[in-house]
Amino acid sequence: MSTSTSTARTPRRLPTWATSFGPQIIAALVVGLVLGLLAKYTGSTKASPNALGATLATIGSSYVSLLQTAVVPLIFTAVVSSIANLRQVSNAAKLAWNTLLWFAITAFIAVLIGITLGVVFQPGAGTGITQQAKYTGKSGDWWAFLTGLFPHNFLGLGASSTAGDGGAVTTTVSFNVLQILVIAIAVGIAALKVGAKAEPFLTFTRSALEIIQKVLWWIIRLAPLGTIGLIGNAVAVYGWDTIGALGKFAVAIYAGLVLVLFVVYPILVKSHGLSVKQYFSGVWPAVQLGFVSRSSIGTLPLTQRVAERNLGVPQGYASFAVPLGATTKMDGCAAIYPAVAAIFVAQFFGINLDVSQYLLIVLVSVLGSAATAGTTGAVVMLTLTLSTLGLPLAGVGLLLAIDPILDMGRTAVNVAGQALVPTLVAKRQGILDEALYNAPRHGDPLKDESATASVEQAHDGELAAAR
Repeated sequence: MSTSTSTARTPRRLPTWATSFGPQIIAALVVGLVLGLLAKYTGSTKASPNALGATLATIGSSYVSLLQTAVVPLIFTAVVSSIANLRQVSNAAKLAWNTLLWFAITAFIAVLIGITLGVVFQPGAGTGITQQAKYTGKSGDWWAFLTGLFPHNFLGLGASSTAGDGGAVTTTVSFNVLQILVIAIAVGIAALKVGAKAEPFLTFTRSALEIIQKVLWWIIRLAPLGTIGLIGNAVAVYGWDTIGALGKFAVAIYAGLVLVLFVVYPILVKSHGLSVKQYFSGVWPAVQLGFVSRSSIGTLPLTQRVAERNLGVPQGYASFAVPLGATTKMDGCAAIYPAVAAIFVAQFFGINLDVSQYLLIVLVSVLGSAATAGTTGAVVMLTLTLSTLGLPLAGVGLLLAIDPILDMGRTAVNVAGQALVPTLVAKRQGILDEALYNAPRHGDPLKDESATASVEQAHDGELAAAR
């Protein structure tokens, strides 16, 4: 008689590195780079892409379109809800003021770095391009910027029609994010003033925001696939040859981004008595997603989550500061980039900038950052800067060729700053959960369950008292 012993098989689990968000993004970057180079060297061009190039372009553009679809409802509901959430924290007015102040301080530092690098690198000198453009020598009209704050209709929506071949008319719907921001701020403040009667509206807005963020989480889960398309298409279309033509400009931009991210931010963190290592380990998942998605708005849910769960920013304050930062806090797109780009355009066309024009660059960068909209690209901010300085707008076209590659680094710095400022302000106001900030980093920040949950629960009492 034989006895057989059966043991239950334990299902094999994939290693943590294979299922975590960070490694997936890194793997996607490598795959996208390889496929992009393969497409480029098999004859794919921007004008005539081959099958691989067209596939990469379609994947990348589709992912960006998914992110942009949620921009209008996300900005409106996020800003209205964030202002309403100020009711949950004590000294709300003081917190709001300090948040805006530190937005301005960090933007001021970043634009000074951008101007310095533009002057030192001389990125527009000796490019070998002889294109000429008329220079008026006059500063742009600030009224155009100021009047742009006033919405022409609800949510700043607009439409334009263009006639194509065969008489077909194509209508494109656009939106002015700056006007959306103004409307949302006004509605949010009005809801606070109305009080209890506005509660049904605020409840609906919060519910709508939760739904939109859930959809965004689904889109974020597709980030590795989107990364392959975005990186692959950028390499296939622009390659390294295009960067070579404007190499000094690209180097100057990334030098500024590196200085802000790895020098200025750590100094600010250290000066507030916080661990630099913990800051970077906490914010890095959002920085990675910002780099590949090129969208601060698309990265907003993850940025807010790491600010709360990794950096210890109270939820009530984070739900105000991070969404506001995602639409107005742009050290990469609205400070470093327009400063270096304006100097590049001036040098390209042989124009000497005086001290007053450098001061205008600073003012536009610090005050006009909301024009960047938190979506991919910084063309609006660049156009605003050039027009304010009276520089040729033809310079915008010179920089568009390498903009996707530059925009990755710019957005990564934007996201890092959007999590940094709430952390610094919370520390200064004594409401930062430092035990959570200093806790070991475990788990995937994209998951609802976090290894820091026990730490959060242990300090709920402290946070409630601090609020």
